[in-house]
Amino acid sequence: MCEVAMEDQDREISDMESSMVAQSEVMLVVNHSRIKPPFSVLLATVLYCAEFITAAVLCSSYQKNEDVIWLGFTLTFMLLPAVLIQLALTFIHRDLGRDRPLVLFLHLLLLGPLIRCFEALVVYFKSGEREEPYVTISRKINLEKGQIPMEWEIGQSERNLATHRNAFKRTAVIQAFLGSAPQLTLQLYASIQEKYYLPARVTLMIITLISITYGALVCIVLAIQIRYDDYKVRLRPFAYLCMILWRGLEIATRITSLVLFSTALTHWVILVGMGNLLFFFFVPWVEFWARKGSLAKDVEKNFSKLGTTVVLSMFTLLYACINIFCWSAVQLDLAHRELIERKQRWDRLAMFYCGRFVENFVLITLWYFYKSDFYEYVCAPLLAVQLLICYSLAVLFMLLFYQFGHPCKSLFKYNVHDCLHCVCLRTGRRGARGQRGKLPPSYSTAATMVLVPEEPLQLLDPQTSQPLDLTSQLGEQETAIVDDMLQAA
Repeated sequence: MCEVAMEDQDREISDMESSMVAQSEVMLVVNHSRIKPPFSVLLATVLYCAEFITAAVLCSSYQKNEDVIWLGFTLTFMLLPAVLIQLALTFIHRDLGRDRPLVLFLHLLLLGPLIRCFEALVVYFKSGEREEPYVTISRKINLEKGQIPMEWEIGQSERNLATHRNAFKRTAVIQAFLGSAPQLTLQLYASIQEKYYLPARVTLMIITLISITYGALVCIVLAIQIRYDDYKVRLRPFAYLCMILWRGLEIATRITSLVLFSTALTHWVILVGMGNLLFFFFVPWVEFWARKGSLAKDVEKNFSKLGTTVVLSMFTLLYACINIFCWSAVQLDLAHRELIERKQRWDRLAMFYCGRFVENFVLITLWYFYKSDFYEYVCAPLLAVQLLICYSLAVLFMLLFYQFGHPCKSLFKYNVHDCLHCVCLRTGRRGARGQRGKLPPSYSTAATMVLVPEEPLQLLDPQTSQPLDLTSQLGEQETAIVDDMLQAA
């Protein structure tokens, strides 16, 4: 009897919950499943440690061979991102106002990612223990279920792991574009100039390429999550495949073009790099000053205006470094609280890739005319064509991602298909206008309405009507049609 009563009570409660959901149109989902392992934290930590250790081994090899120039640049691109990563982790976790001397000491030793990864693993393995039902409620709109608002109860362990994941996403971007990208460019240039490949150098180049590709993928994911913060975002395997091919081909082509150009015109590559850096650095600030906006006040409550300006400058520097090598997937808005413009700007995307294609074409062309004797046994025209084709394929995979793989493509006001359709229509209209201009002005290829004389009165009165001579009228009509056709021809 008690079991039956309990079952009836559960049914009543479920009916009440369903009615409440129907009335408020909000679905409450209690997530009692096991928390997902922090694979992104592990991957970012492994890439950081692998690149740092390999670069240190390569620096020792340069020191033995007394290659002072390569040693200095390799140390710079090894230490600069490491220091910035420590500052970013300390800033995100707010450790300066907390009593954690051991953690701060490990950050001074450039071992911050290791201790943070260890903390994330401890939180994950302790997540099965009994804790509070929830500490916060996350409300998102599920696109897969007809844009139904849903609420998730997030526990303390899941909240802490989300903080670690978000922090390591930022560090992966810093590592990729402030360290790995210039490091890969430097080591590839050194290999061509010295005409031999060290094992440590080849290993470092492979690790940096993986790090850059992963950082570029994280850029896209972060841009989608920030821009569509109110929606539950879930990427499919097809989307990841398109993003990997898109970013891999784009970055590899860009770095190869820069390295080839630097081997032919060494000093001019500095002008190209600084021009790109300064352009993308000052574009957000010029737009900010043109709008006459005010600095975002919610970057950090304890910061003064000077501190806020320094943080925004570092953020803009990272944005500029990303755009030197690939599309950043976002546009900065320094007056907004989240510092990112939420609107999808297709015109900016098209301008960037058209301009970057022209820039790569110019760099490859200049390398072809001023190349050194090192490329004597290389088919230079074939290499140039391959680089341009690879960049075109990168653009193709990007279009496939935005058309078929983007998780929020249903929210786009205009998609890739619409833009291409508009371009094709404009081209077709121009061609049709050109063809119409060549035809005689008094005739048209469309159907024409012909005025027919009124019917005779005999047809109105069937009793007095006589049989008509249809053959004579038919012959006259055929003769008129033939004459019209000959005149039109």
